[in-house]
Amino acid sequence: MRFLMRKCPKCGRYTLSDRCPVCGEATIVAHPHRFSPQDKYVRYRILMKYLSERA
Repeated sequence: MRFLMRKCPKCGRYTLSDRCPVCGEATIVAHPHRFSPQDKYVRYRILMKYLSERA
């Protein structure tokens, strides 16, 4: 199943389209990733998220 709900990273609005109707920015999927206790790459994802927020 394809996720329909999307979020604009610039203004924070939720929409169903690939572009934000207010600011025109490309939207991202609003649903969280699946969790797995055997996930061996979680450390790298957390590190990348931390580094992208600091930039």
